[in-house]
Amino acid sequence: MIVAGIQSVYKRACELERFDLILVDECHLIPIDGDGMYQTFLKDAKIVNPRVRLIGLTATPYRLKSGLLCSSENLLNEICYEIGIKELIEQGFLCPLKSKSGRHKIDCSSLPIRGGEFVADEVETLMNTTDNVYAACREIITQTQNRHNVLIFGASVAHAVQIQKTIEKLTSLECGLVTGETSNSERDRILRHFKGEQFVQDLFGNETKPLKFFVNVNVLTTGFDAPNIDCVVLLRPTNSPELYYQMVGRGFRLHESKTDCLVLDYGGNILRHGPVDAIHVKDKSKGNGDAPIKECPECQTMVYAAVITCPECGYQFPPPERETHDANASNEGILSGEIVDAEYEVQHVTYSVHAKRGAGEDDPKTLRIDYQTSLNEFHSEWVCPEHDGWARKKFEKWWNERSNDPIPDNAELAAKIGNSGGIADVKTIDVRKVGGEHFDRIIQYTLDEKPHSVSENFDNEETLNENYDPFEEGYNDEDIPF
Repeated sequence: MIVAGIQSVYKRACELERFDLILVDECHLIPIDGDGMYQTFLKDAKIVNPRVRLIGLTATPYRLKSGLLCSSENLLNEICYEIGIKELIEQGFLCPLKSKSGRHKIDCSSLPIRGGEFVADEVETLMNTTDNVYAACREIITQTQNRHNVLIFGASVAHAVQIQKTIEKLTSLECGLVTGETSNSERDRILRHFKGEQFVQDLFGNETKPLKFFVNVNVLTTGFDAPNIDCVVLLRPTNSPELYYQMVGRGFRLHESKTDCLVLDYGGNILRHGPVDAIHVKDKSKGNGDAPIKECPECQTMVYAAVITCPECGYQFPPPERETHDANASNEGILSGEIVDAEYEVQHVTYSVHAKRGAGEDDPKTLRIDYQTSLNEFHSEWVCPEHDGWARKKFEKWWNERSNDPIPDNAELAAKIGNSGGIADVKTIDVRKVGGEHFDRIIQYTLDEKPHSVSENFDNEETLNENYDPFEEGYNDEDIPF
């Protein structure tokens, strides 16, 4: 048996004795093509023994550019054994992960992609503003009051430096920083200090505690082992499922100082890739699929995403806009099935009628309620005044908790009463997200007192509102969870 790093043996396969099996750890690092070290070694090994077998071990069986690691055209073409993260957690081999919600989501939808990954300069422009970094660091400090060792992934060196300075200013604690430019000796000192293996003396000769905060840029992913990490902060977006998993995976290690690891995601990565135990990976070996398309809001013609003018009706699509994020962590569950609840203050409520796409004119309609919780954030629910059975009973209960008006039999009247002040004001809502599920749910409300009845003042000929159309057009039926 020979144990070696690929760097030391890749040119020497023909000098070694015949062997029948090659085991490669972190096999996602094997390039799919080219003449790299792995390819060179494997080609020569097959000269010595054409029937040599290759087995790869990895926690991330996918690549950024080529998708799934195993396919008939690749060196590795079949999964022989796999075990899920949840099973490993339940069996006590991995530390449980949990995620906390922030008040707002991050919008990275306008970031351009090059070579499968977000363009680095664009990511830095989006993430590295003084206001965003300050707000994110302030929330990180608040969310990690009961955490001991917090590993932060920044978007760039400048971004990481800004994070370090801001955390040190807000906490008066040292924040470690490692980038690709950090010397080996300094990197080793900081890592040992972060892991509690080496204590550093302050100006008075007193030994300091291990570093609580540690920020890095594209360094501490594959192979980095600090079991004491009890919080991982993704303060950057990535389009790579492999990198996403590697970053989150730094918190999987077991340690006596922790019972779980908190994940704070500021880059929309959980929503983009899915819970870490159910990552969405496209099989790029089958091609990239259809080009992205969009729908013209005027004539509903489907056109390619890059089209500026609709060829059917001449509608001018607006140019893409980049919205700066609010520097708050995502409230998506880091594990599938994980339940994350968040409370939001409600700024405004709108009631409207929704007719399901393709439904007949006489089919039952629903009442849609949109709760505005920030400038660009809304949470919605639907109730069914025109349905029968359980759906109608649920609506009656919902109505009686909020209004002194008689229970309406149709969605249009319900919307009219709501928008005329006949439904109690909503102060806060509790929103529940379940990891891996597309729809969130409003599970609790803080309601003001029920107002006086308003329907008795309605004129049968009165229109709802000169500027209000109760039949909201343009909602995709996929927005409705039933």
